[in-house]
Amino acid sequence: MRARWFVGVLLLLLAGCTGTSTSEDGRITLRFQSLAWQEESVEANKALVKEWNATHPGVKVEYVQGSWDSVHDQLLTSFEGGEAPDIIHDASDDLADFAYGGYLADLKDLLPQRLKSDIPQRSWETTTFGDGVYGVPFLQEPRVLIANAEWLKESGVRIPTPEHPWSWAEFRRITEGLSGDGKYGAAWPLKEPVSATLNLSLSAGGRLFHRGADGKVTIRFEKADETVPRTIHDQANTDRSASPTTLGSGGSDTLPGFFGGKYAMVPLGFSYRQQIAQQAPKGFQWQVLPAPAGADGLTQGVSPQTLSVAEDSPHKKEAAEFIDFLLRPKNMVRLALGDWMLPTGTQALADPALHVTKDGWATGTALAAHLTTAPAQSVRGYPEWKDKVATPAFQEYYSGAIGLGELRKRLEDDGNLVLARYQR
Repeated sequence: MRARWFVGVLLLLLAGCTGTSTSEDGRITLRFQSLAWQEESVEANKALVKEWNATHPGVKVEYVQGSWDSVHDQLLTSFEGGEAPDIIHDASDDLADFAYGGYLADLKDLLPQRLKSDIPQRSWETTTFGDGVYGVPFLQEPRVLIANAEWLKESGVRIPTPEHPWSWAEFRRITEGLSGDGKYGAAWPLKEPVSATLNLSLSAGGRLFHRGADGKVTIRFEKADETVPRTIHDQANTDRSASPTTLGSGGSDTLPGFFGGKYAMVPLGFSYRQQIAQQAPKGFQWQVLPAPAGADGLTQGVSPQTLSVAEDSPHKKEAAEFIDFLLRPKNMVRLALGDWMLPTGTQALADPALHVTKDGWATGTALAAHLTTAPAQSVRGYPEWKDKVATPAFQEYYSGAIGLGELRKRLEDDGNLVLARYQR
């Protein structure tokens, strides 16, 4: 009895440290923290957890609801307090500090070959830090132009396709021609300007972050990095073809004006189509267009949604098996449809449900091959640089408060001081 009591206490201690519990009969309970928030996505995740539990009596998965708004700080607190969930839903651009800090398990030897080979190498690069793989990238979304189809048709402008997109210069000219009488060719929702700017800048050859032979990263705002921010700045401040009032708004905030005929186009993440499909007034015609192309074509940086395993979890093998189950091709399609995003897996991406013209699915899947690692993906200190340096600098530049030279100075001088603290 005493030995049995000791084992029980030990198991409780392990559960307190990791969020994992093991019953006396050996049944394991794993905690899966999901960041799904749209109703369809939450339902898909919960349904898959239920299906796993029905077919795996020895390993129960407990669904835990998290939030994108607070996930970084919440995870950091749970890691340091020894209470992290076993399976962690996050985004790849949030993983670097956790991976280098030893909080996430290296998945190289835990994942089956089926999953490794089904997801392209360019996607795996988003979760590879040093010699380890610290997350499975499974959902991604390009940035697209959501357009008022009737407005564009009446204007007579050339409608871009993934095969023949607009250039950035053409996009600027078209938005200027569509503007006037209190209406705008575009509305840029840039409350969070950094990710949108850097990821779209890859199309023009912008890199911003440069890694030297010593492995250290420095920031250089070069000519190619200017194309996208200069376009946005000039649309809002010179041409008056982009609404200045939406620059501090979130994507959802622009939809009433879009539906009301105030903006011809809104650059948004692909998943916003769900809100548009649900909220658009009856008879409102909208379409999905590819984002403009630059010197590097339609290339875009992405930070896929990821699934990771906590380093402190004593049941990494079982956690990886659940991830494999969750990301079987048919299941990955269900998750993609629920989130209105694109799966990273090649088998899932080929599913006919993702190639229909309705709601712009076919346009999105045509852009999948152009998605690559976001510029800041493996940069330590990126969250601090983004929040303290880049976000206020871009916001002031887009509003016209500072010029391009001051933007460059802040990004480089202040930014390199931040990164230096993480690279000593």
